[in-house]
Amino acid sequence: MAHRSMLPTLALAGLACAAALSPVQAFAQGCEELWYQRNRIFKEAGYCFRTPRGIRAFGNAGCLYDDERQVPLSAGQREAVTAIRRTESVLGCTP
Repeated sequence: MAHRSMLPTLALAGLACAAALSPVQAFAQGCEELWYQRNRIFKEAGYCFRTPRGIRAFGNAGCLYDDERQVPLSAGQREAVTAIRRTESVLGCTP
């Protein structure tokens, strides 16, 4: 099990809740919820999902960007995505 101090705090800027998660909360959420929160940021910014999982969860109605790198995210949203990815890595989540 990963040590709590290794888990980054997730500042989920740009999300409806706009709340910061403590490392303990992030660990408790697990991989599925982290995947959902990360991809929700991209959905809200217009990303077109390619995987069946992403399409099932979010659909592609109104999507504008096929390339994740082209999605216009704010600095806060980019930081949140980076923090979520780090936490997913620490937890051993699969992409």
